[in-house]
Amino acid sequence: MINNHSKAAFGILYFIGFAHLINDLIQGVIPSIYPLLKEKYQLSFIQIGLITFAFQFTASLLQPLVGRYTDKRPKIYALIYGLGLSAFGVLLLSYANSFYAILAACILMGGGSAIFHPESSRIANLASGGKIGVAQSIFQIGGNLGTALAPLMVALIVLPDSQDLIIVFMLPLILGLMVLKEITVWYKRYLDGVKSRKIISPLVSVGFSKRKTKLVFGILLVIIFSKFIYAASLSNYYTFYLIEKFDLTIEQAQIHLFVYLFSYMLGTVIGGPIGDKFGRVYAIWFSVLGAIPFTLMLPYVNLIYTDIFMVIIGLIMASAFPAIISYAQELMPNKLGVVSGLFYGFAFGVAAIGSAIIGVLADYTSIYFVYQICSFLPLIGVVCYFLPNLNPKKVRLLSSTA
Repeated sequence: MINNHSKAAFGILYFIGFAHLINDLIQGVIPSIYPLLKEKYQLSFIQIGLITFAFQFTASLLQPLVGRYTDKRPKIYALIYGLGLSAFGVLLLSYANSFYAILAACILMGGGSAIFHPESSRIANLASGGKIGVAQSIFQIGGNLGTALAPLMVALIVLPDSQDLIIVFMLPLILGLMVLKEITVWYKRYLDGVKSRKIISPLVSVGFSKRKTKLVFGILLVIIFSKFIYAASLSNYYTFYLIEKFDLTIEQAQIHLFVYLFSYMLGTVIGGPIGDKFGRVYAIWFSVLGAIPFTLMLPYVNLIYTDIFMVIIGLIMASAFPAIISYAQELMPNKLGVVSGLFYGFAFGVAAIGSAIIGVLADYTSIYFVYQICSFLPLIGVVCYFLPNLNPKKVRLLSSTA
């Protein structure tokens, strides 16, 4: 029964990956319209940083709380509530005519994302059939592809001066809600099966002591810290960097941003399978150590090499997140919501604080100087050396109510 269920459940990953694509596409609209908002409302870089902070810090605070709550009381319709809240944010952002209205819209969208991520990551794990690295990669591919498509769609639909056309993004939200209906049917059937003991959840535990588990979690969070502050400088300020350094138009800069984000999406393809086959710790080492030479050289190269280096950085750095989430879920398999909420929430929080600090620094210096400073951030990730390798032979199968 386990194998049959696992085979059938694995197909739901493509639905949850597509829903993640829609959710992160909507999130990606926010940084993609920064150049438009900055010009239209004469915003400073500090205000741009505060918009990012409002969106991401809301998501950061709520995600661990949502994860903790749904661990105890799984909510079948949580994903629908999340996309629904994001839809209200899109409507408000389309008609916002002041800095504070924009902030309110972004807070709504951050709240929607906070509801969506913990429960969707849990469903991806439960539908994995035991291949949680592959499952997280498929889940992350959807999200990162949505993020990559956002600047391209904004460049084609919204720019150069059509804020009201943001409402067009209601169409993918409606499609996403239709897909979520299929996911909720499967999730309800899964939870009913667990309650009746007809399904054994394919969760694993590595059997570390509480002290060692906390230490490992701390190392993983430091790695997340180094990656996502650097990622904040890339995703939120990269268009401004290209415009300032290479004198590009907004539309041209958005195309270059798409190239980076698309490569980041591809990087998630390799991270999960590598972790499943060779060990999570090796995938994490590769993502940290492999990216450092290119991040250090990036501020000093021409436009062609900037694109090449950004593709390499995106591919390598993105490979870690599925492995990190899978690693953390194996440490605490009975608290999938807490783990997912904590890591997504911490990532959003770090990006929020980092964006605000980068905005202040950019106003007082320059975007080019910011990129010189940020190029050293991935060096913090060398703490991955202290991560213990999870021995598959010591992993034990758990019967869990998830």
